[in-house]
Amino acid sequence: MTSPKRFLFISRWGESLDIALAVQKEGHAVKLFVGDRGAREVGFGFVPKVTQWEKHVNWADVLIFDYTGYGATCEALRKQGKLVFGGTPYTDRLELDRNFGQSELRNHKINILPYKEFHTFRDAIAHIGAHPNAYVMKPSGETQELKQLLFVGNDDKGQDVVRLLKAYEKSWGDGFGTFQLQRKVKGVEISVAAYFNGERFLSPINIAFEHKKLFPGELGVSTGEMGTSMFWSPHSPIFDRTLKKLGPTLAAQNFRGHLDLNCIVNGNGIYPLEFTARFGFPQIFIQRAGLNQPISDLLYHVAAGTSRDIQVKKGFQIGAFLVVPPFPYNDKKTFELFSKDAVVVFKKNGAEGIHPMHVKKVNEEWLITGNTGIAVMVSATGLTMRDAQKLLFKRMGNVIINNGYYRTDIGDRWYEDADKLWSWGLL
Repeated sequence: MTSPKRFLFISRWGESLDIALAVQKEGHAVKLFVGDRGAREVGFGFVPKVTQWEKHVNWADVLIFDYTGYGATCEALRKQGKLVFGGTPYTDRLELDRNFGQSELRNHKINILPYKEFHTFRDAIAHIGAHPNAYVMKPSGETQELKQLLFVGNDDKGQDVVRLLKAYEKSWGDGFGTFQLQRKVKGVEISVAAYFNGERFLSPINIAFEHKKLFPGELGVSTGEMGTSMFWSPHSPIFDRTLKKLGPTLAAQNFRGHLDLNCIVNGNGIYPLEFTARFGFPQIFIQRAGLNQPISDLLYHVAAGTSRDIQVKKGFQIGAFLVVPPFPYNDKKTFELFSKDAVVVFKKNGAEGIHPMHVKKVNEEWLITGNTGIAVMVSATGLTMRDAQKLLFKRMGNVIINNGYYRTDIGDRWYEDADKLWSWGLL
């Protein structure tokens, strides 16, 4: 970019706050819209807020949509000549319609695990009875936003999934929506992600290892995510055999944004699980920690279709969420009792590596707001994974939040998973 630009961020829950703040600090004008009513306070005191983003379209040089579901809007704005970082109707379906996402993988000659879509719990229970096996239960559509509903079975005959389905039938009835049962395989869970500029994927590729359970050691309920470790790579056998094959289709759709594919891999093959056709959270914040260029530059050139390859740091990046009750559940009474307006305190008057999440700023104090219980995300980098971990947890210790909790093992997966991936020829 040769001159300062005007960025309009359209966010569902305010997750774009950290990116908007970074773009503002890089010298650009910023406005942030937060759609969810319960999260409307997120970002106050950090960046300028707007209540109706549509009224500011003509003001903006670049529009950034941080979530899935805006694909048709993004497409219409692009046809009007606007620079838009975001999805398309096609990429929305890749993420929100699990059945469509799996069929597109198959259509692009990418191996997938056996799966079946269901509309009733009774039919799914009958299917397990007829085909005993270990399964993963995955909600589709809007229900998949409730990450704690996803369940990874361990019983080889699927009886743990049957018990779960019976419990869901009692609590949800017919209001749950569609869901998938997918055959479970053992291996390393890994994601490959890349930015697409309307014509091609940009290099390097982002390789990430997510930690989704609430407690260390992958124990407890599933969450959206508790933390992630990652690195940038100019080449990836997993990318070449999966995401890269979608390039021509994405170009035909004029997609300009970020696409992530989560996979299970083992010595027998690569098995894609699901798409994230938007920013990943906290992936985008940890990616930013590993950039050697302004994030505004990357976003602008992807939206404009003029992006050069990405300038990144060597080594590893890592990040973890620091959360408060009732996370990962939605309980308004608990949030207001224990967490609302709680102060985020920095021991050494510094916030390096600290990314604001669902907070507002009042009299220069960070106060927790919103309704999710996600307070801040902490990131770090290092030439080795161990260096990155040491810096991460040093920074975590610099943050004081009453009733706050986080995982203390983010990055530990790398040491064993890396050996397996090398032996399988996948790194």
